[in-house]
Amino acid sequence: MRIGNMYGPDATFLGVPAADPDSPAEWRDAGAVIIGAPFDGGTSHRSGCRFGPQAIRITDYLPHDGMRPSLALGVDPLTELGVVDLGDVEMPSGDTERSIKALEARVSAVANVGVIPIILGGDHTIALPDVTGIAHHVGWGRVSVIHFDAHADTGDTQFGSLYGHGTPMRRLIESGACRGDRFLQVGLRGYWPEPDTLRWMAEQGMRSFEMSEIVSRGLDAVLDEAIEIATTDCDAVFLSVDVDVVDPGSAPGTGTPEPGGLTSRELLDAVRRIAMQTPLCGMDVVEVSPPYDHAEITAYLANRVVLEVLGGIAWRRKNERGEETRNPSDPLLKGR
Repeated sequence: MRIGNMYGPDATFLGVPAADPDSPAEWRDAGAVIIGAPFDGGTSHRSGCRFGPQAIRITDYLPHDGMRPSLALGVDPLTELGVVDLGDVEMPSGDTERSIKALEARVSAVANVGVIPIILGGDHTIALPDVTGIAHHVGWGRVSVIHFDAHADTGDTQFGSLYGHGTPMRRLIESGACRGDRFLQVGLRGYWPEPDTLRWMAEQGMRSFEMSEIVSRGLDAVLDEAIEIATTDCDAVFLSVDVDVVDPGSAPGTGTPEPGGLTSRELLDAVRRIAMQTPLCGMDVVEVSPPYDHAEITAYLANRVVLEVLGGIAWRRKNERGEETRNPSDPLLKGR
């Protein structure tokens, strides 16, 4: 049964058609589908991101007409990919394990028919079922992860629980759903995790690009390395974007803001490039907390993150078919 929005009136992402997740005939021919994951039971500080999917879907100043032609790429990803919105997964914040299992089943069902799931969070707990659901289709250990975040999310436990927004990346690597040496983290900074967790990360072969390295080397060089690692000896790439990777001056509506992050422009350019240059199998955007947002700044950014990723996917597919695409002469296409 379709749940339009668990915490509000039914609305689809920018007006794309709605589809019933229990009727695959309505969406199996889509290039990508929208899935809402309105869960914030894993937050460790400020909650409210259960309202994130609704905000990401509806925040825009343009008509909700299911069309968004990209000036940069010369594609309209919503129409060219035939994007539809499956609504929200029922994820009661008081029942974490039930919520995780429900989302994993939804993502797996979508991936198993070759459709790319675009998951709107919710807190970062959802990365565990998101990547696990993809791994059921791609293969255990065959999907790499590029993870944008201020925080590593590799804690052993959170308030005594194995599940929370500070632990999903450890659970994914421990389960074997993805390999530590194909787990790339971009934008880490601040004062967590502690040395024991950093040692565990090093033992797994994780590659973390802290903000200090991004500043000294440049984001393009960091992305060159991350993309090369992610596309070597893996069959697909999952992109996970926590909006707190961006400086809170440009993304205030989030639960654990950490000053000194990426700019909005840097994040949008980066996710577009990843979608254009890697075999993307899915993505999530998480930690948008509307109660702490100002003038919908963070919701606008998350909405555009989704659009840039969809645009990159559409561009890549047209390019692979030999169809004409706009080829902007900027660093996004370096190496093509």
